[in-house]
Amino acid sequence: MTSAEEAARGRSRPLGGPGGADERAAPTASRQRSGSGSELKPWDPPLSHRVTCMEVPKKLVNSVASCADDALAGLVACNPGLRLLQGHRVVLRADLVAIQGRVALLSGGGSGHEPAHAGYIGKGMLTGVVAGAVFTSPAVGSILAAIRVVTQAGAAGTLLIVKNYTGDRLNFGLALERARAEGANVQMVVVGDDSAFATLKKAGRRGLCGTILIHKVAGALAEAGASLNEIVERVSAAAKAMGTLGLSLSPCSIPGSKPTFRLAEDEMELGLGIHGEAGVCRMKVLPADEAVETMLVHMTDPSNASHLPLRPGASVVLVVNNLGGLSCLELGIVAGAAVRCLESRGIHIARALVGSFMTALEMAGVSLTLMLVDEELVGLIDAETTAMAWPNLAAAPAMSQRQEVPAPIEGPGTAQHETSTGPGAAQAQLVLELVCSTLLDMQDKLNELDREAGDGDCGHTHARAAQAIQEWVRAGPPPAAPAQLLSALADLLLEKMGGSSGVLYGLFLTAAAQPLLNRSDLPAWADAVDAGIEAMQRYGGAAPGDRTMLDPLCAAAQALHALRSPGVDLLPVLATAVQSAEAAAEATRHMEAGAGRASYISSAQLLQPDPGAVAVAAVLQAVLEGLRS
Repeated sequence: MTSAEEAARGRSRPLGGPGGADERAAPTASRQRSGSGSELKPWDPPLSHRVTCMEVPKKLVNSVASCADDALAGLVACNPGLRLLQGHRVVLRADLVAIQGRVALLSGGGSGHEPAHAGYIGKGMLTGVVAGAVFTSPAVGSILAAIRVVTQAGAAGTLLIVKNYTGDRLNFGLALERARAEGANVQMVVVGDDSAFATLKKAGRRGLCGTILIHKVAGALAEAGASLNEIVERVSAAAKAMGTLGLSLSPCSIPGSKPTFRLAEDEMELGLGIHGEAGVCRMKVLPADEAVETMLVHMTDPSNASHLPLRPGASVVLVVNNLGGLSCLELGIVAGAAVRCLESRGIHIARALVGSFMTALEMAGVSLTLMLVDEELVGLIDAETTAMAWPNLAAAPAMSQRQEVPAPIEGPGTAQHETSTGPGAAQAQLVLELVCSTLLDMQDKLNELDREAGDGDCGHTHARAAQAIQEWVRAGPPPAAPAQLLSALADLLLEKMGGSSGVLYGLFLTAAAQPLLNRSDLPAWADAVDAGIEAMQRYGGAAPGDRTMLDPLCAAAQALHALRSPGVDLLPVLATAVQSAEAAAEATRHMEAGAGRASYISSAQLLQPDPGAVAVAAVLQAVLEGLRS
């Protein structure tokens, strides 16, 4: 059985590489629940459920063997305040002379948790970091070399800050003993902030993202000139008042290896470790608000032996940490949910950190860390640091309800869109209803066409417009005056539709409304369409033949020029315009894209008509049907 497979089973397992054995604290069993609201049940996943039928994921590395060294070399190359220690996987402050007479802080562990730990080197945080291979404890010799360097630089003692994993404790501990034998003044603090397990294991709580808060508190104390004993006492107390819990939607994978476990498409795992160790339960994927509530309930449940006591009125520092593969969009949603959930419990969030602080390679997940704080601890969190990965934190509490900036007063030129109950309004309402039902019926078709050349959301975008128009019409009859109708629709689509389509439709309708301000005869409608197309071309940059929504519009406009002839009937001309638009939309199938996302794709790959063009032709057909009715 490989080490990855043993990790997938949730067993302590040795990892090879510099530094020797590295047993990752993990449970021997975990629990599962079948869905939201169901009871937790004992669960020990079969090996086949976790590691079979999986490919080795692609990684953008030079080689598996060199990835940790290459990552550190890149970090140092881009940061003049950092230096590599010759012959070792160690990064140090470039200004070691500044630590003379102050306590030096060293940390580290396996690579794969970037920006931890090297991203926290700098004035006011760590003096140096010792890194191992991916998910592997660093070598004893390298840890000892780092202690020697800072000791020889004149440090008034050295503190080792270590996450609670057996390999890290062993290797840093052995280096500490050897350094003490050489006369160095060294102490070690082991951080275990995991709040996953209801029953404490012999190995203790795992060290997770809360470790970075200990880096910050220790760094601020060291910079202020505190003694080694004082720093150890203060950070040990802070570490005991802290809890972290992780939640993941996907596994991670060591470069060159298969993922350590597998989650079904509809599953998430609670309480897993930062190396892919098994968590405490699997559950059906929950909405963000419910997932965050589940995490905080588990972290603070008094029946959980590793819980964080959290009472109303308590003050905390919150860390919302991206485990590597979560999008910033999702992270913001989780952060908002965490703030609201804590506020509902009467908790004061003195500071909130949101970002990637301690990752697990590409794991799509998040961890929440809470540290109970007083004013003195908050001051240490706020203290200045030059560490690149520490956020530029506002010295103010987090809160879900902040006073909004007042909306601007509309300018004097903004027309008020009056409603009407006359026959014109009824006809406009009928036309709009047909346009909306057409777009909603085409949603899937437009999405499918858009997947070839875009992001597959053209149908969603047009459906959003249709739904907004339906709600608007239900709220009251639309304006009967053509100029007001088009202006109102422009405002509505600009606000609700989204995407470039919303802006283009808004441009068209805004410009088309101008020729209709003082007249609504048939030639004015031909002028309106021309004005709308001219505005789209001026700002959008596309032209006929570029495989866009302009192609059917321009074709229809040519046919609508017949409206300028005296005595002409609208419906036959409009029917001809619709036929021209449909033919032009179909012809985009054979065009090379000259604008929009599709312009970045080879014409040989574009085999379907442009979705925006198809939508425009369908809208014109719906308008024709509405007027015929």
